Amino acid sequence: MPSTKQYGTAGPANKVIGGVPTIHYLDFASRGRGQVVRLMWEDAGVAYEDIRYGFDEYPECKKTVIAEKNPTTTVPVVELNGNILTQSYAILRHFGRQLKYEGETEEEKYLADAMCDIAIDWRTLFVTAFFSPNKEETYPKHKETDRKHFLSALETHLKSHNLSQQGPFVIGKNITYADLVIYQLLHDEGLTQEEGKGLQEYPRLKQMVDAVESRPNVKAFLESDRYLG
Repeated sequence: MPSTKQYGTAGPANKVIGGVPTIHYLDFASRGRGQVVRLMWEDAGVAYEDIRYGFDEYPECKKTVIAEKNPTTTVPVVELNGNILTQSYAILRHFGRQLKYEGETEEEKYLADAMCDIAIDWRTLFVTAFFSPNKEETYPKHKETDRKHFLSALETHLKSHNLSQQGPFVIGKNITYADLVIYQLLHDEGLTQEEGKGLQEYPRLKQMVDAVESRPNVKAFLESDRYLG
């Protein structure tokens, strides 16, 4: 059976989004695209219901529970007030608009979207290599090629863009959903652990990771039993 847990107490952020959302996602520790949604809610102080599907039960649930909610039978799926939200990045942008994680100016919004899209391209290659039947060959190759390419690209963007130069986050002083997307990908690639040891060659990305992890609600989450590694 899927596990269901309620986290937090409904407060102002829940009022902003219109209630207490429910997220359906794999029981994949604190990893994956669905975790970025949870991370945004944690940071914003959103109370939510978390339904996790074990890998052994998911194939059957995908045909039934998930298929009833999403014709493409993919997760995450979010339910809120009778509405069903699908597609992880559309979900993030939806709540990002409501909770002010998108930037204020058109330039800020563009930069957040662009940096997120770079991370999406990287994640696609990461997942392909990591979950390949030949992982022992594909993932080490990925780490030496595609991963280094995208790390360098993101580092360069953050160092060179006039907005990024104004603070630790993508658009400077204010966090956006793009910071969370990039942070989660770095986490899933094993680069944020051990105080960001894997980012020694990328100081600007390390600065962003430190800024995300030092936010009070994120820090509390990472130190709680809700964080599953």
